[in-house]
Amino acid sequence: MNLKMIRYLLGVILLIEAGLLLIPLLVSAVYGEDVLPFVITVGILLAVSVPCIFFKPKNTNIYAREGFVVTALGWILMAAFGAFPFLFSGAIPNYINALFETMSGFTTTGASILTDIESLPKGILYWRSFTHWVGGMGVLVFLLAILPARNGQSIHIMRAEVPGPTKGKLVPKMRKTALILYAIYFGLTALETIALLFTGMDFYNASACAYATAGTGGFSVLNNSIGGYANPAAEWVIAVFMLLFGVNFNLYFYLLIKRGKDVIKNEELRVYLIMCFTSVVLLCISVWNMFPTAGDTIRTAFFQAMTLNSTAGFSTTDFNLWPSFAKGVLVLLMIVGGCGGSTAGGLKLSRVMLLVKGTFRDVRKLVRPKAVEVVRMDGEAVPEETVQNAKNYIVIYLCLLVASAFLITVDNFDLETNVTAALTCLNNVGPGLGKLIGPAGNFSEFSVFSKIILTMDMVIGRLELLPIVVLFSPETWKKH
Repeated sequence: MNLKMIRYLLGVILLIEAGLLLIPLLVSAVYGEDVLPFVITVGILLAVSVPCIFFKPKNTNIYAREGFVVTALGWILMAAFGAFPFLFSGAIPNYINALFETMSGFTTTGASILTDIESLPKGILYWRSFTHWVGGMGVLVFLLAILPARNGQSIHIMRAEVPGPTKGKLVPKMRKTALILYAIYFGLTALETIALLFTGMDFYNASACAYATAGTGGFSVLNNSIGGYANPAAEWVIAVFMLLFGVNFNLYFYLLIKRGKDVIKNEELRVYLIMCFTSVVLLCISVWNMFPTAGDTIRTAFFQAMTLNSTAGFSTTDFNLWPSFAKGVLVLLMIVGGCGGSTAGGLKLSRVMLLVKGTFRDVRKLVRPKAVEVVRMDGEAVPEETVQNAKNYIVIYLCLLVASAFLITVDNFDLETNVTAALTCLNNVGPGLGKLIGPAGNFSEFSVFSKIILTMDMVIGRLELLPIVVLFSPETWKKH
C-alpha cells in the first residue's frame, strides 16, 4: 500500500474542492451575501491539503487497491468538508444534516432535509446545485485530466469511479480519455444552460438547473422544484437533457469522431430508448384523465419518466397522487436507471441486460448441457467474468437494499417509506414514494441514525459498492 501517494492524491482532491468553492463564493459576492462561510471553508481545505501535497512521493505507483482507497476516501472527504458552508452559514446548523445534504449533492442523489429552500442564500443554493455537477462526472476523473499517473496506472482510479459494469479507455492515454469525457460533459451543460436562457430563465437559475440535470441530481433552487417555474418550455428542455445525460458518454465521443455505425449498433442505447418511449406511453395511458390537455399529459409523463429513469429526481407534479400502475412504472425506472458510463444512477441498464441474458443462457444450458453458449452484447461475446460480476453486484445490491430498509425501521415509518427511502438513496434518485419522502416531501423527519445509514447508501450507490468494501476491508490495510 503506497500510503504516501494516497495522502498526496487526497491532498490534491481537497485542493481542487477549495478551488471549486470559489465559484459559489463569487455568486455570494455578486448578490451581496456573506462570503465568510466559503472563505472559512476554503481556508480549512488549504490548511489540510497543502501539507499533504507539499512533498510529492518519489514512489508514485498506484494499483487497484490504492485506486479504490483514494476513490472511497476522496468522496467521503469531499462531502465531509463540502458540508461546512451549510454549517457555517447557518443554513443547516446540524452537521449530520449538512453532511446528508452534501453527500446527496456529490453523489447526485437529490434527497434533501431542507423544508424551505427559497429562504437560503443564493450562494449556498448555488453550491448545493454545483455539487451535482462536480459529482456527476466525478472529481477523480477531473484529477486524471489534470494530473495523470504514470505508466497508465490511472486506469485503476477510472475503474473505481466511473459507473457501469465495464470501464475502459476511449483513447490510448487515460489523461486524454478524461479530458474528452469532461469536454463532452461541459459542452452538454453549456448547451442546456443556453437553451434554458431562451425559455426565459436568468443565468443563475438556468445554470443551477443545468448543473443538477448534468449530474442527474435533482436539487433545485425552488421549493417546488422545476414545477415552481411554471415554464413548460423549460420542462421540455430539462426533460430532453435528462434523457441525453442518461446515455453512455462513449457514444457521444463516437459521434464526434464520425463513428455513427458504432452508435447505431449499440444494443444498450436501443433498449434505453425503447424503455423511455414505452414508459412514457404507459404513463400517459395511466394518467390521461388527470391533466386538462393532452399536451400537459404528454409533457408531464415524459418529464417524470426521464427524471426517474435518469435518476435526476426533479419533479413537476406529485406522482404520489398517480395510480398504482403509474407509480409501479416509475419505481421500475428508478431501479434500472440509465446507461453504463452515463451520469445516471440505478443498477445501470447494461448490467440488467447482462443479468437477463445470462439467466436465459443458463436456462438454455439446462436444456442443452453440452452446447457452448455465450452472452453477447453488440454482437460480441462478453467475458464470463463480466457476466458473473453483474450477477454478484445485483445480489449484493438487493441484500444492501433489504438491510438498509430494515435498519431505518427504527424510525417507525411505514413500509413504503422505508423501502423507497433506501431504494432512492442507494440508486441516487432523490424522491421516494409516500407523503413523507415523495416529490412534495423531504428526509428531515428521519433520525440521525437513519440519516447516517442513508448517507452511506448514497456513496455506496454512486461508487457501486467495491471501493467502499475495499476501504473497510481489513485485508486492504495488511502488509503483504
